[in-house]
Amino acid sequence: MRRCGPCGHFEPAGAPGCGRCAGIVDEIVESGWREFVARRFGRLTAEDERVVAEMVIDEPDRHPWRVVDAAYDRLTCGECGGKLSRGPARCAGCNLANGFRYVAVEIDRPGVPPGNEHALRVNVSVLRRPGWVSAREVLGRRLSLPLLLDGHLPTTAQAQATRALLNKGATAEQLAAHIYREWDGGDLSV
Repeated sequence: MRRCGPCGHFEPAGAPGCGRCAGIVDEIVESGWREFVARRFGRLTAEDERVVAEMVIDEPDRHPWRVVDAAYDRLTCGECGGKLSRGPARCAGCNLANGFRYVAVEIDRPGVPPGNEHALRVNVSVLRRPGWVSAREVLGRRLSLPLLLDGHLPTTAQAQATRALLNKGATAEQLAAHIYREWDGGDLSV
């Protein structure tokens, strides 16, 4: 794990507030899209990408979650005018699209514990759409993301202890110290 120069957190734990960290979170999704497009279609125009994105969201259960999330980014919500599925919580169109994204395929990366990809997916989704959950939820998700990217996955007991600290109102520093100590087993300075 490395520190982000602008915000000082382990990358990308400064998202969504830190532009650099938010860009890293978006890149997790975009890299999946680029690989999919290159493998299946080669080079595409922006209009061709939109057509492919429509095809992907018509059958999200046949594509990896990163591809589905990136496909939604290429489409506009008819209700709110934002990126489809990323609009405000009150947007019915985005809410419906957000629900469909979770039927996409999750494949754990090599060398990570089973379930890591699901945890990574949920955290990325929260950080890319922070207005849909509480600020406390965003805090917990963003601070744990660097370890998930590094291949860690908390045990049930570790996750419950982290949630309890979060619910008790732990500060960002307290929560980060707990996560990096308990999940990684190391003493990572925050």
